[in-house]
Amino acid sequence: MLNCAIIMGRLTADPELKTTQSGISVTSFSVAVDRNYTPKGQERQTDFINVVAWRQTAEFVTRYFHKGSMIAIEGSIQTRKYQDKNGNNRTAVEVVANNVSFCGSKAESGTGSPDGGYQPAARQTASYQTAGADDFEELPDDEDDLPF
Repeated sequence: MLNCAIIMGRLTADPELKTTQSGISVTSFSVAVDRNYTPKGQERQTDFINVVAWRQTAEFVTRYFHKGSMIAIEGSIQTRKYQDKNGNNRTAVEVVANNVSFCGSKAESGTGSPDGGYQPAARQTASYQTAGADDFEELPDDEDDLPF
């Protein structure tokens, strides 16, 4: 069986680190993720994905990410059932984060540490929007070289 989720978006609020009764760090937060497809004549739609991170991942997120930070998350989808205040049965769907990565620039992600502490390097993302027509080359059409 396979349960993999990869999302990239912006945090909707500052993540808050909490600790369970047994001393395990945990944080829950929401990530705003734009949909790839925009119907003609409509505005781009956004999904708000709930994420939970545990242990070192939770500590990492709360230390280096804040509201508006671009974040990439790899994890698995998990559902859980609970009762709300009125006794109604509810189901929560969330991504349990396994790996978290920076996506924006160093200035955008706010990874600067005022106390001069450890500052992880921000990943550089390629920008293909500034490419010109001369930046591309046509590949030869050699159908005989196909492996299938």
